[in-house]
Amino acid sequence: MANHAHPPEGKRINALIMSGGYGIMFAKEKKTGSAEPAVQSADSDIWRCFMENAKVYMKKVLIPTYEVGEAQKNPMFLEKRVYQGSSGKVYPYPTIESISDKKKEREYEAVILENEYLEVMVLPELGGRIQRAYDKTNGYDFVYYNHVIKPALVGLTGPWISGGIEFNWPQHHRPSTYLPLPYRFECGEDGSAAVLINDVDEMYGTKVVTKIALHPNRAYIEITGQLYNRTPLPQTFLWWANPAVAVNDNTQSIFPPDVHAVMDHGKRDVSRFPIATGVYYKKDYSDGVDISRYKNIPVPTSYMAEKSHYDFVGGYDYGREAGLLHVADHHISPGKKQWTWGCGEFGRAWDRNLTDEDGPYIELMTGVYTDNQPDFTWLKPFEEKTFTQYFMPYKAVGKVKNATKEAALSLVYKEGKVRAAVYATSEYKEATVKLIAGEKVLFEEMVELSPVKIFQKEIPLADAVEEELSLSVWAGGKCLVSYKPEKEEIPELPEPASAVPAPEKLMTNEELYLAGQHLEQYRHATFLPDGYYLEGLKRDPGDIRINNAYGKLLLSRGQFSCAEGYFRKALQRLTLRNPNPYHSETYYLLGLLLFYKGQDALAKDSALAKELYKEAYEYFYKAAWSAEQQEKAYYYLAALAAREEKWEEALAHIEKSLIKNAHNVKARGLKAYLLRKLKREVEALVCVKDNLALDPFDFVSQSEKEYLGAASELGTYLEGNEKNSLILARDYAEFGAYQEAYDRLFQYAGNIKKPLAWYYMAYFTAAGKLSDEEDGVLKFLLKAESLPSDYCFPNKLEDIAVLRFAVGQGCKKKAPYYLGNLFYDKRSFEEAVMLWELSAGEEPGFATVHRNLAIAYYNKKKDAGAAQMALERAFKEDTSDARVFLELDQLYKKIGKSAKERLAGYEKYPELKEFRDDLYVEYVTLLNEDGRYKEVLANILVHHFHPWEGGEGKITRQYEEALLGLAKENMKEEKFEEAEELLKSALVYPENLGEGKLEGTKDNHIYYHLGLCAMAQGREEEAKGFFALATLGTDEPAGAMYYNDQPAQMILYQGLAWEKLGEAKRAKARFYRLIDYGEKHLRDHVEIDYFAVSLPDFLVFDEDYTVRNKAHCYYLMALGYLGLGELEKSGNYFREAADTHPAYRADSYGVRLPK
Repeated sequence: MANHAHPPEGKRINALIMSGGYGIMFAKEKKTGSAEPAVQSADSDIWRCFMENAKVYMKKVLIPTYEVGEAQKNPMFLEKRVYQGSSGKVYPYPTIESISDKKKEREYEAVILENEYLEVMVLPELGGRIQRAYDKTNGYDFVYYNHVIKPALVGLTGPWISGGIEFNWPQHHRPSTYLPLPYRFECGEDGSAAVLINDVDEMYGTKVVTKIALHPNRAYIEITGQLYNRTPLPQTFLWWANPAVAVNDNTQSIFPPDVHAVMDHGKRDVSRFPIATGVYYKKDYSDGVDISRYKNIPVPTSYMAEKSHYDFVGGYDYGREAGLLHVADHHISPGKKQWTWGCGEFGRAWDRNLTDEDGPYIELMTGVYTDNQPDFTWLKPFEEKTFTQYFMPYKAVGKVKNATKEAALSLVYKEGKVRAAVYATSEYKEATVKLIAGEKVLFEEMVELSPVKIFQKEIPLADAVEEELSLSVWAGGKCLVSYKPEKEEIPELPEPASAVPAPEKLMTNEELYLAGQHLEQYRHATFLPDGYYLEGLKRDPGDIRINNAYGKLLLSRGQFSCAEGYFRKALQRLTLRNPNPYHSETYYLLGLLLFYKGQDALAKDSALAKELYKEAYEYFYKAAWSAEQQEKAYYYLAALAAREEKWEEALAHIEKSLIKNAHNVKARGLKAYLLRKLKREVEALVCVKDNLALDPFDFVSQSEKEYLGAASELGTYLEGNEKNSLILARDYAEFGAYQEAYDRLFQYAGNIKKPLAWYYMAYFTAAGKLSDEEDGVLKFLLKAESLPSDYCFPNKLEDIAVLRFAVGQGCKKKAPYYLGNLFYDKRSFEEAVMLWELSAGEEPGFATVHRNLAIAYYNKKKDAGAAQMALERAFKEDTSDARVFLELDQLYKKIGKSAKERLAGYEKYPELKEFRDDLYVEYVTLLNEDGRYKEVLANILVHHFHPWEGGEGKITRQYEEALLGLAKENMKEEKFEEAEELLKSALVYPENLGEGKLEGTKDNHIYYHLGLCAMAQGREEEAKGFFALATLGTDEPAGAMYYNDQPAQMILYQGLAWEKLGEAKRAKARFYRLIDYGEKHLRDHVEIDYFAVSLPDFLVFDEDYTVRNKAHCYYLMALGYLGLGELEKSGNYFREAADTHPAYRADSYGVRLPK
């Protein structure tokens, strides 16, 4: 296996021929949609020789790009943000919340993979995504090729682009989807060529190496995923590869023939498939609609196959007679999903947000170790999971019935004829295609198959039983693919999932334990596991599993002292009868906790640290008595022995660890280090070579290779990169190699202005008693304290000891702030506040720490006054910070400041709203509340808006409010024609709003007022038509939490319209429904829906949904009584709503509140 780091510009790496050669580059597409090679040899013999092997090379490409704004320098603590059905927390990643409206050419380092059939472009600078996958044989982009980089606010941390294949890991729209990642090339002995991309998740510490490969003479892309948990605690992950597919009226999603039911996110809803027959995503398909067709789905819609025993999923364009297939073993890759923005106006607006000219697409997502979203799988400490999946183009076959990486086939029996078609991903000169019916061979033909030679045959066949047909394809004695039609049965629809009940409603401790585990595993956004564990311990304080689980959760949050009590409680019962329990994880976890406490003590009190390490050693050894803990326990025994420089003992331990898991990359790196320390350099080099063959991005092995005198790629990955430098340094420090940790950190991060690296160098100097200990510690700490705090967001358990050491050494300005960030993220709120207050006291002009305190005071201390003082101080210290201004304005809204008071701030700092769409929307909302409708329209129409996915409806509502407000002013002055024009404008959104109307939106308020205008002008019949339109829509009130919930005011207008149509009974029914709903739900306790999929707003202040619901109920009752003409009652309830929650203090949808 030949390995190569990044080649220079233009260098092409061929698996066997390392020099020159002819190649195909991407060319601009012709208007027909086909593409031609930019360079091709005129000499066919040279061409064939060159294309015997795949190749990989780097090429600089210019792509028109809409740049993103600056990353947010303030830490984002989004505890209850819901994103794709699970937690939307982003810390320690910075967020980006603005997108440029201007396009410019930008140069990217693209990695090009080529073979005879395919050409693939990978962009490591954008999360390692496949940007383009092109079939040379027919000029077809078999994944959606977006010619521009046009981000929209869709990703976990902000920017996200459509097109190509995105690899979502360890959660949806991965944190690194818009970040650069390290990569390298690899060429195989079989002539294959690959690019390997490395990503270590900053949030949870898990790692993936994604290998994207082409093989010679194979028309598929091979993706190999190597997932690894580098941490000593269990983590969770999902993997959804996300290919986009261009769609039109001719396209169909091809799910396997045994898929009869599909499910929504979280399995909260179910639909028949492919013919939907009920309501799904609030769209009524009761007349029977084929939802495998893009053209039939007008609203944003996800669906995931309930189950399938087939290994494929795909999409096909009947117009181009070409499509995409994904193939992977369904035992580990059960996930088969389609997502669409919908073919309606709403979807077309999102198409415009994400591309300039390339039109609509769908996502045909493929889940590995997951079948739904969210559906996370555990990755145990130091565990590796690997998988392989294939993406391939195919032609002419149409609706595939089965596929493998070798071939795909279709078999259709209809109207007395059988049609068979076969596509192969490689050349088979003598393949056999065989069709049988029962025991009778209908045909058996030897044919030539290849990506350009498709087998198609149609024969007459009367009175056959379809389930008795069987089609198979053979070559070289191997069955490439086969299919026997499924027996037609009445499918049983699965039940939707149910929410986890409240802790007190679960009957047993086992249920409480499993509920807590589920919430941890699925990273639930709003339900915490703590309450379930604590309820179990209230019932049985000695419960082993719950004590162990809760202690582990607290350990993961850095609450070492608190966690210790739960572990010791579990151990007490575990060892009640004997000291050798069947399950010994508690021994391991207690050892790990003491190990962390030892790190905390080491730089301050080496004697205490030694005692803690000694005790940890005892617990790790006891854990090693059980087979399932040996890998981890022996690793830490080796690390502790290495700290004592007991090299032989450490090596013996690490060998035992590797017996249990030979792919434990951290153990392998430690082994190489130990062999070097034992002067066994030859063995060490062999060890390093083996390690890097397994994981070429293992920084310890790369470093050891360099220490052993061999050339390495370490500098490629670490130079100027604090994140990677700290990964290496922490690994070395774990087993006491403080000199190496310090040296590498200083070597590669010493020139960057990032404070965390300097705190670590101070800690390493003290902990390792390095030669310049006294001077070095002080020098490094002063350096760390003096550096800018922007984007320094610590979150590792190892960071705790380092920052506590800094605080203990007198760093009271910035170190407590950083440590407070870590503890707030890990839910140790009291400790975070104490640390932030220490920082604010030492450096009163530090704006960010005051801003953080405001969040804590409001959300955790429930002290709005203290929050206001802190946030006003933060903004005073930096009046250029638009994010802090937004948060201050949101706080003012929550504490009840009037629209006029809040507007004064916007008018004092008018430039700030230009930096953020959410500020701009809030500004025009306040103008609307103040009745300044012309100003609203003037501001809206000159600004281009970029909505968050799932957060739509804000600016469009203000657009409608302004037009309706102006229309009502004109109606008051009897200018009905002008009013009518304004109202009709409200029915269509201008493109600069970034949104389209959602199919099913009824616009009752607009049509009702259009009816009034028509009636005033004597157009009675037309007025009736408008009033009839105003009666449409559901008459059932809802909580109005999501953008696609019908506003309650629409029910009021339905009733008013029925009145105008002379249907008083129907009118009153609507009004009483509003009143009944309000009275019935007024005292409800309300939380965010357990199955909420998307609440994307980056708002940091908690919302009390019970209070909001109470106000909403008062408001509904007010609307109902308004419709009935009981104005005094209506006014009283409007005032109750306004007094209960500030969101109900403004006029909306033309409903004027009593002044």
